[in-house]
Amino acid sequence: MKILSGNSNLALAEEIAEHCFSEIVPSNISTFADGECSVEFLENVRGEDVFIIQPTSEPVNNSLMELMIMIDAAKRSSAKRITAVMPYFGYARQDRKSASRTPISAKLVANLLTTAGADRILTMDLHAGQIQGFFDIPVDDLTSRIVFGKHIKRKLNGLIKESGENIVFVSPDAGGTVRARKFADMFNGDIAIVDKRRPIAGVSEVMNIIGEVEDKHAVLVDDIIDSGGTLVNAANAIMNAGALSVRAYITHGVLTNGACKKIEDSVLEELVITDSIKDRCPHDCKKIEQVSVGKLFGEAIRRITNEESVSSLFTRFSNFKVAKE
Repeated sequence: MKILSGNSNLALAEEIAEHCFSEIVPSNISTFADGECSVEFLENVRGEDVFIIQPTSEPVNNSLMELMIMIDAAKRSSAKRITAVMPYFGYARQDRKSASRTPISAKLVANLLTTAGADRILTMDLHAGQIQGFFDIPVDDLTSRIVFGKHIKRKLNGLIKESGENIVFVSPDAGGTVRARKFADMFNGDIAIVDKRRPIAGVSEVMNIIGEVEDKHAVLVDDIIDSGGTLVNAANAIMNAGALSVRAYITHGVLTNGACKKIEDSVLEELVITDSIKDRCPHDCKKIEQVSVGKLFGEAIRRITNEESVSSLFTRFSNFKVAKE
């Protein structure tokens, strides 16, 4: 097994490699004056099971191009199998035609990665599960649920009743209902949905709450936070509906357009994200906490290279009952 890393999130790559009792293959990744990316591996990868770790986060296009060039370099270096490890899969929000004469960019990225030479994709919390079907190669979509579940239990220790009747997991939109239900099953809690509409792109207006949040500790769960407007509006609506507290657990912290300040000024107790994307918060941002998924990815990589079941890892997550520990 050989683990390589692009420049997008080297700290996460190092933690993953440490869990696999491995080291990152030294590489020379440079940029020409006109912006072209150049890659050279400084160690032999012939006949090896190669894992290239590169979230396609900001700058998205540069990160994606760097990943594809690394895949091509590994392919031309006679690697036995190439797995693109993408803790954050960029362009996932463009998974359908949202209007006339628009692309399905997630499918385009899937085609590019496959053509570049990837044999397998390892990612986490895809924006839409059907994106796995855009690929003609195996895709493993991990979940951050167990990492978040342990954090929720620790933070709300003493506040959550054993019956789970005073905790509610809230989806910011109807599309995340399944995610909220899986969290609720872990804690024997209830679910609620924020009904909202978007007058224009990037602007959300909360309408009402579907479900009961009064006198409960509310936990918002989602896969991506971008500008933070939807999350802040949802938190306001939940507190106005009588919730005792509201916090958020969101996998991918894109955090653009002053999102950190919006979170700091909001009614949210805290926002917890993973390190699938390199930390983008200023040091004075007290409400945002980042938890690591390095061990999760490390275990998945270990199982893949040893030809063990990755789905059993998912089963362990789905059967995890935090309230009964």
